[in-house]
Amino acid sequence: MGATSVSPLAPAAFPELAAINGVKLHTATLGIRYKGRPDVFLAELAPGTQVAGVFTTSTTASAAVRWGREALKGGSACAFFVNAGNSVAFTGKSGEKFVADKVQAAANALSCDKTEIFTASTGVIGEPTTANRITDAMGDLLANESGWLDAAKAIMTTDTFAKGASATATINGKTVSISGIAKGSGMIEPNMATMLGFIFTDAAIPHAVLQAILADSNNRSFNAITVDSDTSTSDTVLVAATGKAGNDAVSGIDDPALAEFKTAFEDVLRDLAHQIVRDGEGASKFITVNVSGAVNEKEAKIAAKAIANSPLVKTAIAGEDANWGRIVMAVGKCGVTADPNKLTIAIGGITLAKNGERVEDYDEAPVDAHIKGQYIDIHADLGFGDGAATVWTCDLTHGYISINADYRS
Repeated sequence: MGATSVSPLAPAAFPELAAINGVKLHTATLGIRYKGRPDVFLAELAPGTQVAGVFTTSTTASAAVRWGREALKGGSACAFFVNAGNSVAFTGKSGEKFVADKVQAAANALSCDKTEIFTASTGVIGEPTTANRITDAMGDLLANESGWLDAAKAIMTTDTFAKGASATATINGKTVSISGIAKGSGMIEPNMATMLGFIFTDAAIPHAVLQAILADSNNRSFNAITVDSDTSTSDTVLVAATGKAGNDAVSGIDDPALAEFKTAFEDVLRDLAHQIVRDGEGASKFITVNVSGAVNEKEAKIAAKAIANSPLVKTAIAGEDANWGRIVMAVGKCGVTADPNKLTIAIGGITLAKNGERVEDYDEAPVDAHIKGQYIDIHADLGFGDGAATVWTCDLTHGYISINADYRS
């Protein structure tokens, strides 16, 4: 079942991630669904760690998501507790008990309040299960201190490679570190969050400020990717700030001392988001869609998503066919302010269509050469205003069908 080979767009290796003071990583191999690899991950967090989170807006969200939304109101975290193999979504009271049992076991083992335990699950929807296998292994789990690579592997489902990113910044003269892991390959068009993402920093940043930073950066990273236009029932991104770097207190989201941190933080989120697209189920090409000239940023993003999600655009690129008419179609169908006489389409930096028609002396050869590469750039200028947005996606190949047709096999 699932993917059998590493994505051709995968990074050469898992990156070196900075250790975060105040974070201990633990993993276990329990065979919930996947054999011979870690499938449970727990990040143990120092007392007083501040937390931020964004979750799926799906109306069929999992019990773990519903728990996280409530727990977030407390503003602090003791642990992130994650399992792969079963999302425990759409499993009624048994799903709620699964989450409650996991949370209680972690709270007991770590001597902290239940509201400081954040849990996430990923995998098949609608298969009832119990948490016994996980809760019975708490002692062994906490005894096994792990590294970032095993933690990233433990949250994978159909992913073909583990995903991590790291950066440093300064706040009021103090160096702080940021490290994160994520998973995702299919069922990807995030709406508030992404599949699963866990970001850790030793910076001292209060909950409300951390939440504002995450919400802002999320819109230009995880919320700007799509593989297949499907928003998961389990999407969760959590951020932990342990405060162990000892930087001076910040006054708020607009504090100038946070400028470098916010840039580095968004870089980590964007790096992880790009890795998810590069691991899109069956993907062979990474596609950047830029839309400019929209009446506002919102309409630019709608148009960019329409292009990025179009099966006709994505299959044309998979087949290395520079069929730019499909891009025109996608812009026209999505309801944004547009006029064919103002629209400009370019692929690989080469303008193909402008002012309502194909450009004079159009030569498709350089565009064909660009389409045959692994990294594809599409640009649509609507010609109306200053609104602009960028969305990242991948092509749609036979591999996507094979992976998803066999997913429960």
